Amino acid sequence: MNKKYEKVEEILKQYKQEHLLIWYDKMIEQKKEELLDQILNIDFEQIEELYKQTQKKKDFKDCKIQPLAYIDKEKLEKQERKEYEDCGISQIKEEKYAVVTMAGGQGTRLRT
Repeated sequence: MNKKYEKVEEILKQYKQEHLLIWYDKMIEQKKEELLDQILNIDFEQIEELYKQTQKKKDFKDCKIQPLAYIDKEKLEKQERKEYEDCGISQIKEEKYAVVTMAGGQGTRLRT
């Protein structure tokens, strides 16, 4: 067994995620390496912390509900889209939240 596999196995045991390697022995070598690399890139500590945060009760008494202006994402320039994404990431880091609901309309329904 190679060192990378052993490292992955150790990490997965620590976080009780050993099942991620259940099909490892049946994979071709290239896919084995890809899987190990993907697992090594997962921040399990962050995922565990995020999960713990979901268990905490949030106080929403100071929340504001306000309407948003409509923006068609497809009509935004690449730079504008990046600015909105950066703004959203910044808000999340500051532990600010937003909820957006969307009503169905033409083009949003599944068609058969």
